[in-house]
Amino acid sequence: MSPISFPTIIILAVVLYFFSCIKILREYERGVIFRLGRVLAEPKGPGLIFVFAPIDRIVRISTRLVAMDVPPQDIITRDNVSVKVNAVIYFRVMAPINAVVEVENFLYATSQLAQTTLRSVLGQHELDDLLSNREKINHDLQSILDSHTDPWGIKVSNVEIKHVDLPSEMQRAMAKQAEAERERRAKVIAAEGEFQAADKLNQAAVIIAREPIALQMRYLQTLTEIATENNSTTIFPIPLDLFNIFIKPKSGDAE
Repeated sequence: MSPISFPTIIILAVVLYFFSCIKILREYERGVIFRLGRVLAEPKGPGLIFVFAPIDRIVRISTRLVAMDVPPQDIITRDNVSVKVNAVIYFRVMAPINAVVEVENFLYATSQLAQTTLRSVLGQHELDDLLSNREKINHDLQSILDSHTDPWGIKVSNVEIKHVDLPSEMQRAMAKQAEAERERRAKVIAAEGEFQAADKLNQAAVIIAREPIALQMRYLQTLTEIATENNSTTIFPIPLDLFNIFIKPKSGDAE
């Protein structure tokens, strides 16, 4: 068996080097190329690219949407209530070169910025605003984070406050407040019902005063309702005219 010649070794080395320079980037990946330490003007990919080591060095960047969870933060609201709040932010890399050159670790930097921004923004709101105006607060957080991460080539698309953990004392106080508010509404509704009932009774009295026969018809209707509801009750209807002699004064008394 003849030994491999030197030209053959050179050819094999060139072929192996050529295959080692081939890189395949997925559809959502971009490659930031540093050539002799200088970044190229445009990122490479997706698809088949060539990275000529050791002259070139590649940094892979994903352009997919990232959902990052912000750990619970201890926050003191404007009205001096201590709460724990956690959130989630959605962002993606829009400029891969900036995400590599302008910041050391854009994921870590975005996470730290989100935590500090969450504490500073929520500390400017009262507890009632934090519970009722989440949409506005989420928009404010998104605007602030997006403005700070824009030089890094990152676009923050949305920020959502997930959970607000209240102290047990505050939960009991809010429960008492809600109970008192419901009792107040119940009393107001009952008072309005009594007022409307009195108004209707007043109107009915005016109608009955115009037509005295209406009172007797109402009396007979009441007897019918009682007989229907309580079958064991015995009713003896007595004409109201029999009581007129007791109600109207005698002619001698009037004189």
